[in-house]
Amino acid sequence: MHKPDTLHHGRGALGNPDNRFHSHARADYDDGWGSAEPLQPLATELLVDKSRTVIAYNQSPDISFDRSINPYRGCEHGCAYCFARPTHAYLDCSPGLDFESRIFYKPEAPALLRKELSKPGYRCLPLALGVNTDAYQPSERKLGLTRSILEVLGAFRHPATLITKSSLVERDIDLLSAMARQRLVHVMVSVTSLDRRLSRSLEPRAAAPRRRLETIRRLTEAGIPVGVMVAPVIPFLNDREIEAIVEQVHAAGALRAAYVMIRLPHEVKQLFRDWLEHHRPGEAQRVMQRIRDMRGGRDNDPTFGRRMTGAGVYADLIRQRFNKALKRHEFPGMPEFDCGSFGPPPELQPQMTLF
Repeated sequence: MHKPDTLHHGRGALGNPDNRFHSHARADYDDGWGSAEPLQPLATELLVDKSRTVIAYNQSPDISFDRSINPYRGCEHGCAYCFARPTHAYLDCSPGLDFESRIFYKPEAPALLRKELSKPGYRCLPLALGVNTDAYQPSERKLGLTRSILEVLGAFRHPATLITKSSLVERDIDLLSAMARQRLVHVMVSVTSLDRRLSRSLEPRAAAPRRRLETIRRLTEAGIPVGVMVAPVIPFLNDREIEAIVEQVHAAGALRAAYVMIRLPHEVKQLFRDWLEHHRPGEAQRVMQRIRDMRGGRDNDPTFGRRMTGAGVYADLIRQRFNKALKRHEFPGMPEFDCGSFGPPPELQPQMTLF
């Protein structure tokens, strides 16, 4: 892909490559005549997703939940490394700039969730909210889908884990604190780096590092259990920060911390390489070589059991460093969820209870 001298302001991808299902591919080309025009700001386009169900189930052995809800497809945060980018290909869109500017939202999500939770055969287990794309991305300020989903979950007394890198989660402290008192919610905040400059280029529309630490403090003060994902760990970019991140999130009140190594499935491989060559040209080659070292010589290894942590000497070193940091700060751990109180709210119960 041709890498322009300027970027779309506030966007992470450098281009909009055709997705892997297309039979053709296009690329920018500089003809040397200086005819390239300055890039104009790229507006976000909101598109309706008419999905008929809202809970997605999985059988993955290396994640802690078997169901999730994603009110949005695509993510304005524009993270250059985002493993979810290839999912935009299913919508006949590009995993590049389309992923962060063409946002599909599910206006019927709260109603669909209420319907699915009301089914007689539904078995309650914790679900993850926003695990694929952030449920608190900028469009949520206008649409409010995540808040409406939380209202449904609270009414049904259904436990959930939120995963976000946005300070917008503070807007819903009233709902989250009420659910926390019933052991119905965990919030996981993603902290990639404490370096504002790196974060700004790597995650252009996500909250600044210090703002995320403040979010952890505010949620904790409201009695909401907060954990942290140091994700992704990227060789030579943020791996040196592991101990500092663990120390600071512990000081902010996080009850647990975990990490995930960078994953580069499908189109993300080239998108991330382009980002490196533009923003960190002197480090691009050794970053990719170290990634291959822990991915069996490839840019990506999707094998269960290895895809989250990698394998080999470097991956083992990161694991040891992270575990030592956790031991040094003695995180107490998150409270257990209460799945036994689940049930439809009174207005949806078919008949009055005896007591």
